[in-house]
Amino acid sequence: MMAVSAMMMIQLSAALSVGLIEKVGSGGTAWLRLTMGALLFMLLARPPLRWIRRRDLAPLLALGAASGLMTVAFLAAIERIPLGTAVAIEFLGPLTVAGLRSGSRRMLVWPVLALGGVAMLTEPWQGEVDPVGVGFAALAGLGWGLYILLTQQVGDRFSGISALSLTIPIAAVVAAVVGVPQAAGSIDLKVLLIAAGLALLAPVIPFGLEMLALRRMTHTAFGTLMALEPAFGLLLGLLVLHQVPSAVQVVGIVLVVLAGAGAQRRGLRAAPDPPEPDGPAGVQTT
Repeated sequence: MMAVSAMMMIQLSAALSVGLIEKVGSGGTAWLRLTMGALLFMLLARPPLRWIRRRDLAPLLALGAASGLMTVAFLAAIERIPLGTAVAIEFLGPLTVAGLRSGSRRMLVWPVLALGGVAMLTEPWQGEVDPVGVGFAALAGLGWGLYILLTQQVGDRFSGISALSLTIPIAAVVAAVVGVPQAAGSIDLKVLLIAAGLALLAPVIPFGLEMLALRRMTHTAFGTLMALEPAFGLLLGLLVLHQVPSAVQVVGIVLVVLAGAGAQRRGLRAAPDPPEPDGPAGVQTT
């Protein structure tokens, strides 16, 4: 229930962000959401600056940059293409990571199956594909894949909330490069309150729910549930944004979900090394 609630909140935040995108742009929305999220995370957990070692800097900076890239690119995608389609394309990132890390060529069938589902979602034969939107969604997928790899590495050194209090501010700085020029002159109290509410929906509350869920279930089971995220994107796109999918697009989403579930068959990874005596114990996040 916690994992499903987290996914629903993330997709609801994305759907509700469309209204803010119209006012401050996709980059501005990403920057404001991440900035509000960073402030909230720093209030919840003091950044463990004294535990940072030189070798931690590169993974922390890279994870923050990947988080910023993923958020900016995804919001730019949903500005141009339906939410469910954007989530399905973005989902190719973690699927590819799972296939490549499995050590089995047979596992690569799942990203290929998902790619077939994405083709059905975008329906290129209709001649209405937005290549820029698809490109942004694919870039978000690259960011998501890097995010998964780097989160496991950072999560072995720092606890989940502590790590987020370090990386989300970095993500906000990355997003500021495109966000500040877009949002300049359009920020008022109402915009800030909306951004704070969206930040609570994603990333603040969902990431906390995910950490609690991971304490009660295996990573493989959690990953299998995560395969439902494209379906939730399609559902919220329908309910909130009135983006009605065709029958072919529904079949495409089903293929992506099946591919995501199948990719978790070998989703376990080796246990991390025990935390060093002078470092905080790690709690892994997704």
